[in-house]
Amino acid sequence: MHEHTLKAFDAEIVELRGLISEMGGRAETAIEDAMEALVRHDLDAASQVVAEDKKIDELEAAVEKLAVQIIALRAPMADDLREVVAALKIAGVIERIGDYAKNIAKRVPMIGRQHQIEALSVLPAMATLASDMLHDVLDAFAARDWEAAVDVNQRDRAVDDFYNSIFRTLLTFMMENPATIGEAAHLLFIAKNLERIGDHATNVAEMVYFAAKGTHMAERDRSDDTGEN
Repeated sequence: MHEHTLKAFDAEIVELRGLISEMGGRAETAIEDAMEALVRHDLDAASQVVAEDKKIDELEAAVEKLAVQIIALRAPMADDLREVVAALKIAGVIERIGDYAKNIAKRVPMIGRQHQIEALSVLPAMATLASDMLHDVLDAFAARDWEAAVDVNQRDRAVDDFYNSIFRTLLTFMMENPATIGEAAHLLFIAKNLERIGDHATNVAEMVYFAAKGTHMAERDRSDDTGEN
């Protein structure tokens, strides 16, 4: 490449990373705000989370447009090509994470103010684990740090353990208190959304690892004791 072309390519890569960073930051905020709205039963805050999801969708479209432009005009190869493709895939994953946060916010009106179900008290801790995984894996992408990506992948087990514990607790609670089945079911869906956020963070970790090393991260056993994969 000529020098001016290299500078233009570098600028586009920086812009691409910036878009991914903004997407990730908004997704993290959406998770935190959705959980806070749930705990406080704040319907206005929940509605705001739903409305803000449109911005994440717009950023995904911007990433896709820029990534296709880079590939078409710059013809990147090897490490550079892997990074652009990884950014394109990561944007799609972050968009889905934003959707999970939006889904949590949408269930806030369906959860009572009294918070009689004990499982609700541990959901924020589970959300923090999942949100921290997303934050750290996006830092790993920005730094091309494959070791940090491996660490995030390994931490998904803690999120799975949270989900399994909440699943058993809520199932028992519903059997003992049939009148609360509806509300408990909504909490179970929220826990599943958080578990899926953790899974998607590990998907990003795998992409970061491949972009940095050019080989695939070893898969781990994702089975759990609720009968799901």
